[in-house]
Amino acid sequence: MEAVNRRAFLAGAGAALAGTAVSNPALAQPSASDKKGAERGNPIAVSTYSFWRFKQGMKMPIVKCIDEAARMGFDAVDVLLVQMEDQSKGALNKIKHHALINGLDLCCMSTHQGYVYPDQAMRQKNIDLTIEQIEIAYQLGIPIIRLNTGRWRTTRSFDDLMANRGIEPVLPGYTEEDGFKWVIDSIEKCLPKAEECGVILGLENNWGLARTPEGLLRIVNAIDSPWLQVLLDTGNFLEEPYDKLEMCAPQTVFMQAKTYYGGGLWYTLDLDYPRIARIMKKAGFKGYVSLEFEGNEGYQTAIPKSLKLLRDAFG
Repeated sequence: MEAVNRRAFLAGAGAALAGTAVSNPALAQPSASDKKGAERGNPIAVSTYSFWRFKQGMKMPIVKCIDEAARMGFDAVDVLLVQMEDQSKGALNKIKHHALINGLDLCCMSTHQGYVYPDQAMRQKNIDLTIEQIEIAYQLGIPIIRLNTGRWRTTRSFDDLMANRGIEPVLPGYTEEDGFKWVIDSIEKCLPKAEECGVILGLENNWGLARTPEGLLRIVNAIDSPWLQVLLDTGNFLEEPYDKLEMCAPQTVFMQAKTYYGGGLWYTLDLDYPRIARIMKKAGFKGYVSLEFEGNEGYQTAIPKSLKLLRDAFG
């Protein structure tokens, strides 16, 4: 009898719970749309360059940049390698430890190199440099480095290059075809180390042969490796940027986003970040968006404003 009563109790309790689940939305079975979950926005990082901007007297140590990024509410830090004064293993481990205890990812390392040299020895020097940079990123636990093609250097002053909208003449006696071959051959020699370390090479639409989307994609598509992808900078297509960003978006794995509060150091672009976010979302981009503040306003006010701008657009 006791067993019967117990069975009756459990059956009644089950019916009661079933009735509650139907009447209480909190206990109801999720619908197909609910199962998809809330849509995740892009994580927002800040480049350590944003605190420095190559301005005299503003070169902030990386660990201080990490402190500032954590205080302001970023998700990650994009390290500018030339800002790092000590590249010893101990110093790198200190940076990695400092990011961890501040709850920040080290998501990218922006490096400098160039392969547009007729001299094979100079190209090899930059290949060796890139391999060293990959190993530094590996030590830091950073999954991607920013890669440059390099440029012809027929315009000696960077200020003059910016005044010419990033366009410069080809080195006399050579052609752009020569330059593309040098760059492609050089990057291919870096790929085994990238794969060994698990570090993606993110080719940026920077000055040089990757200044246009056609040039950038020509290199990436010719090499056709998962270890070479696009690192897209929103501020480096100076005219009609949106169509150009859209061309590159499907192969983009990391984005650097420029803001110019206080007026740009070399130029100012009025970028529509909600529109850019829609372009990237349509292409399925889920990666980091890293702020590169490049204005004259003080970073203490400009960087938090920039973070809000990017959160609102990409969040």
